[in-house]
Amino acid sequence: MDTMGRHVIAELWDCNADKLNDMNLIEKIFVDAALRAGAEVREVAFHKFAPVGVSGVVIISESHLTIHSFPEHGYASIDVYTCGDRIDPNVAAQYIAESLEAGTVEKVEVPRGKGPVEVKQFNAM
Repeated sequence: MDTMGRHVIAELWDCNADKLNDMNLIEKIFVDAALRAGAEVREVAFHKFAPVGVSGVVIISESHLTIHSFPEHGYASIDVYTCGDRIDPNVAAQYIAESLEAGTVEKVEVPRGKGPVEVKQFNAM
C-alpha cells in the first residue's frame, strides 16, 4: 500500500429534498453504505437542524463517513475516508449518492498519508 488511506469528497446536487431532511433515513443510508463497503461500524451520531438539514458521522474502524445536508438547495456534501487498502470508499459514496437520488455528483479522491497532497479535478460519478 502506498498510502495510509483514501478520502472521497463528494458534492451531491439535485438530491431528493425529503430524503435530505430525514435524519433517520440518512443515518440508515450511511450505516448501510459503510457495511456495503465492508467497514466495521463503531459509533453513529446524527443531528437534525431546524428548520431543515442534517449533519452526521458514522465512525468506522477504518475511519469515517460524514454528511452535511441542505435540503432547501437539494445539496449534500459527503466525505468517506477509509484507512488501509481493504475498503473502497467509492463503494460507500456511490451507494449514498444513489440512495439520496442525486442528479449530479462530483467527487475527488485524495490519497492520505502519502506525502504532498495531489488533488485532481472533480470526476463525475
